Amino acid sequence: MWGGRTGALLRVWGLWPAGARGRRPLGCNAASLAGNNSPQCWNCGGPGVPKRGDGFFCPQCRALQPPDLTRDYFSLMDCNRAFGVDTAKLQNRYQQLQRLVHPDFFSQRSQTEKDFSEKHATLVNDAYKTLLAPLSRGLYLLKLHGVEIPEGTDYAMDQQFLMEIMEINEKLAEAQSEAAMKEIESIVRAKQKELSDNVSKAFEQDDFEKAKEILTKMRYFSNVEEKIKLKKIPL
Repeated sequence: MWGGRTGALLRVWGLWPAGARGRRPLGCNAASLAGNNSPQCWNCGGPGVPKRGDGFFCPQCRALQPPDLTRDYFSLMDCNRAFGVDTAKLQNRYQQLQRLVHPDFFSQRSQTEKDFSEKHATLVNDAYKTLLAPLSRGLYLLKLHGVEIPEGTDYAMDQQFLMEIMEINEKLAEAQSEAAMKEIESIVRAKQKELSDNVSKAFEQDDFEKAKEILTKMRYFSNVEEKIKLKKIPL
């Protein structure tokens, strides 16, 4: 457990809010709290914390600061901006941030800090969910590169692929046994794995048009996965 002089220093740096005794602080970029791009603290008017880094709290009065909405999810979750993500590390980061900003830890703080904690928690949840799933992660990464796939667009899918999707949907509609459902699930899972590997290579090569095409296919298979889940629900 952190305590003594170390705990006191962490509280001064703003990495450990008041009343958070025993919770682990974040260890990333702790030294980056000093900088000239720090906004003023809303509470004490002091030189707040930098817009980048993990100083969520004012180093002077330890008040929780508002979230930086310009920060992308990869930066927030301490991940490289790439399709390949260490999901175990991502989960650890998520738990770290939740221990810092979860609203339960601010029930006795000011209303402003309660509001900020809600916004921080929502942002962290959105970032975690987006980066955890390959499809949403790929779509978000594509968006950061200025490329988007609007909902409802077919993106000129080739007829062979569309026929493949139709056949899988027909099999799903006709499936009456657990074995048949598992077979379809296995096929879709294998397709998604193959597409995920391919889109990772496309991003590595900065081939965003190729990534867009592959992610569109992944979205089709994701729709099939949702249909499988719905069919499993007893009527």
